[in-house]
Amino acid sequence: MAPRDLPSVQGLGWFSVIRIGLVQASIGGMVMLTTTVLNRLMVVEYSLAAAIPAGLVGWHYAVQLCRPLWGHGSDQGSVKGGGRTMWIMGGLIVLAIGALMAVQMTVMTSDNFAVGLILGVVAYALIGVGVGAAGTSALALLASGVAPERRAAAAAVTWIMMIAGIVVSAIIVSQLIDPFSVERLVWVSSGLLAICLIVAGLAVFGLEPRDAMQFAETAKSDPPPDFRAAIKEIFEEPAARRFTLFIFASMMAFNMQDLILEPFAGIVFGMTPGESTGLGGMQSGGVLIGMILAGIGGSAFAGRMPVELRHWIVFGCLGSALALTGLAVGAVTGPGWPVHANVMVLGFCNGLFAVAAIGAMMGLAGSGAKTREGVRMGVWGAAQAIAFGLGGFLGAAGRDVALYVLGDQGRAFQFVFAIEAALFVVAAWLAVRATAKGLTPVQAPVREVREREAEVFA
Repeated sequence: MAPRDLPSVQGLGWFSVIRIGLVQASIGGMVMLTTTVLNRLMVVEYSLAAAIPAGLVGWHYAVQLCRPLWGHGSDQGSVKGGGRTMWIMGGLIVLAIGALMAVQMTVMTSDNFAVGLILGVVAYALIGVGVGAAGTSALALLASGVAPERRAAAAAVTWIMMIAGIVVSAIIVSQLIDPFSVERLVWVSSGLLAICLIVAGLAVFGLEPRDAMQFAETAKSDPPPDFRAAIKEIFEEPAARRFTLFIFASMMAFNMQDLILEPFAGIVFGMTPGESTGLGGMQSGGVLIGMILAGIGGSAFAGRMPVELRHWIVFGCLGSALALTGLAVGAVTGPGWPVHANVMVLGFCNGLFAVAAIGAMMGLAGSGAKTREGVRMGVWGAAQAIAFGLGGFLGAAGRDVALYVLGDQGRAFQFVFAIEAALFVVAAWLAVRATAKGLTPVQAPVREVREREAEVFA
């Protein structure tokens, strides 16, 4: 008997999902340069306080508070068709320009600190604008173009590809930047940014249909509401408010060690810029493996009982807390501690947690009665950006304060890792609270599809 009354699978196919993943990979590669490589160079090679690069990265996250506006703009452009592609490529170009300026700012700080800092503020503002505009529009294109029952799986694929882009970029840079010199830094950075722009441009060429109604699964008959009405609709939803709190707390814990990991490797373990960049790549590799495992297990997109979703998220958060506890021990143990394995485990547990969180985010993106995917993804992206920026800044500033109070590099890093481990425990508790009442938005449509499939094929 042929299946009847099942939701059609229209819009973007898996090859198109992979193309959007290439955009995410390009964004990840560009951002890796500014938040990882340049961060280490400022702290170790140029002897700046860790709070300075942390503050600049936090500034680029603060700029991303405008993500809902950019998402709303891409929603309006998508009604006519082709609008999201312009936002994606425009954002990537702005991101590349900001990254080049950030490289120049890093070099200038040793000769003229004040001018370099001003240039850095402008550079990281452009980076924030580029990441926000391109990333929000790419995820909105994914959410609007993929059938509801495939959204979480597609989100996992693109997130994994973004991590893969970070890993590949980190490996390439780590091999080419040693022995370190200013000229080598400029050439390697410029080459990486050019490659990312070319890959993303080829990926989005001809991807978005000129007729927005070709995305039949998610197209809404009503035009997008104005920006204030859209924000009001989103925050009147209890599920959206609970999810925002969970995203904020968990992503703050997720990012707190990001800006101090490479300085930690250089100061405590004596690693070169190439070696510490490779260590950061190992963490991203662990994240990638964790995401793949969670994807194969189907926890984020199988639409099963919410207790299973809680188990995966809680396991990832608590596992991350244990791994950070290990780094806290390694901070005072120093050389001889298995820091590479420790960082790999941290990344692995981060990946288990993140794939479930991004799947839920994609499910919520298309759940509005009138609001479209762009503005909703902008809201979640803004919450994530605030948490990322605040977490990164508190991690780096906390290290500086602890160093001043304790007078020891190892104990200062130990203090920050211990605080982050505690935050992951809190995030695990919030995850249980957020999923305690019935099915989450991402699970409900998939559960319905599976039940109807069972009735038809019985």
